[in-house]
Amino acid sequence: MNLRLSAACLAVVLGFSSCAVVPETGRRQLMLVTPDDEAKMGLASFTAIKEQEKISSDPAANARVRRIGERIAKSVGRELPNAQWEFVVFDSEQVNAFALPGGKVGVYTGLLKLAASDDEVAIVMGHEIAHVTSRHGAERTSQTGLVSAIATVGEMGMEAKNVDPQKRAMVLAGYGLLSSGAAILPFSRLHETEADSVGLRFAAGAGYDPRAGAAFWRKMSKAAGDAGKPFVLFSTHPSDEQRIANLEKLAPQYQALYETSRAQY
Repeated sequence: MNLRLSAACLAVVLGFSSCAVVPETGRRQLMLVTPDDEAKMGLASFTAIKEQEKISSDPAANARVRRIGERIAKSVGRELPNAQWEFVVFDSEQVNAFALPGGKVGVYTGLLKLAASDDEVAIVMGHEIAHVTSRHGAERTSQTGLVSAIATVGEMGMEAKNVDPQKRAMVLAGYGLLSSGAAILPFSRLHETEADSVGLRFAAGAGYDPRAGAAFWRKMSKAAGDAGKPFVLFSTHPSDEQRIANLEKLAPQYQALYETSRAQY
């Protein structure tokens, strides 16, 4: 088995696997991780983060994040496997937030300072929660595991056929390139775009204005500047321009949902 054949096998499996489906988009995805294992990993990671990071003692910030998070969790509209929702504010200047399997969500005070409204905070939290509901982390783990499995089979085949060590090293280097991101990066960008769409829907369903998405990302882009931004082809995220344009395109689709949901709060 050579690199070309192995890569072809990988493409076939990733292209036609129907192990799981993202409910909100209908996209089929490779899934080799069980929901129980995923939730356990999320809980373990969140426990470690809470031990390492400083948790904010600001009651207003914690109440704000909890209020927004609970509304978004309700907006998801379906039960997540083993979800025990928990919303924690971390005292850090990072302009960031994250969500982990099992319903664990963290928001940094830097994000709360940059966001001008609850709508903007909700857009970010909705995006992060959408990564979890769409099982993007488990999908990436499955993809990496598949590459590793194909590499192992390929190495065994080359060893059985006494392939020249130099050629064997070149093939294994190719597998390393695949597992390090050459085959996975497009999926990462797809995950980000999918989380933008699904997350915007979650936020709108929780009564938060979907138009805040593009506004917040313009602010994020301005704050970050151009320094250090990778070329989009090699980035795990869409460019700021692509993301803003997509959010502007999506917002009108969720405006009616927002108006209806807002009346409930």
